[in-house]
Amino acid sequence: MASSLDGFIAGPDGSDPSSWWPMTDDYLDFIRTEYPETLPGPARQALGVTDPGHHFDTVVEGRRSFEIGLAAGLPNAYPHLRHLVVSTTLESPSDSDVEIVSGDPIERIRQLKGEPGKGIWLVGGGTLAASLRPEIDELIIKLGPVTLGSGIPLWGHDAGFDREIWSRAEATSYPGGMTLLRFERAGDG
Repeated sequence: MASSLDGFIAGPDGSDPSSWWPMTDDYLDFIRTEYPETLPGPARQALGVTDPGHHFDTVVEGRRSFEIGLAAGLPNAYPHLRHLVVSTTLESPSDSDVEIVSGDPIERIRQLKGEPGKGIWLVGGGTLAASLRPEIDELIIKLGPVTLGSGIPLWGHDAGFDREIWSRAEATSYPGGMTLLRFERAGDG
């Protein structure tokens, strides 16, 4: 996930981080080479990315994040991935490869984790991330050299206090200002 220095993953209106994230050449090279599967289909096409990706074969997002793509004319922003949207209000369109998860998202994630394949990428948003906290095994944070002052925090606005311990597995700084932080779940307490 992209995060500002002050801990926000989206603007106050829920806008996509691309509206405030500094798009430096080294950042784009990083995404193209390390996480090409996280690029939406049109961006992959524009950048000539054909690499299927190294980390994820499934993307899960909440309704509000999904609707950002819909508003941009993308009924499936990630056609190269198995795409699930958690929503109790959307219906699964018959002509789409997007799976709508209207039931318990934790149960669906546990089912997915039991299937063979690569990892599961949670693309957004904060409310969904908070509800899936018990099932999140790893945090990959692209910490940007920017502050926002307000916005949507990592676990959303309504997350309760629940201390969790994470072990730092990686910290890499890039010339354009991004720091990649990777943490693995260490336990609770």
